[in-house]
Amino acid sequence: MKRLLIVAHVPSANTQALRDAAQQGACHTAIEQVTCTVKTPFEAGPEDIRACDAILLGTTENLGYMSGALKDFFDRSYYSILEEKQGLPCALYIRAGVDGTGTRRAVESIVTGLRWRWVQEPLTLRGEWQDAFVDQAEELGLYMAAGLDNGLF
Repeated sequence: MKRLLIVAHVPSANTQALRDAAQQGACHTAIEQVTCTVKTPFEAGPEDIRACDAILLGTTENLGYMSGALKDFFDRSYYSILEEKQGLPCALYIRAGVDGTGTRRAVESIVTGLRWRWVQEPLTLRGEWQDAFVDQAEELGLYMAAGLDNGLF
């Protein structure tokens, strides 16, 4: 079995819906050889990264940056897994009230330093809340799990 780790900050009902949708996609009945673990950035740590085969990150845009919770996750994990998890397949979704550019740039900088491998362009869910955001998050979770399930990454 492969392991997908979803680490997402969920400070609101809308961001909770995004994380739940990503998990629902990752747990689709067509996925046979992947288990999914879902944690907040405060719950997740280096041991979770070591145990996974791919990671899906979710964050809000906070003052043009990633959430403090996701930054804390990276701060606690970075150096202890730096040499161990190079090439880890990863993806990101951003719930951005404005444009998400600074948030994306900040996460991409850390992921580059970790030498993780993007398997999809970061998904930026911009502007006023739209119900379609939930579908997009679900598709991203499904894509990650299906890629693992089929040995694509």
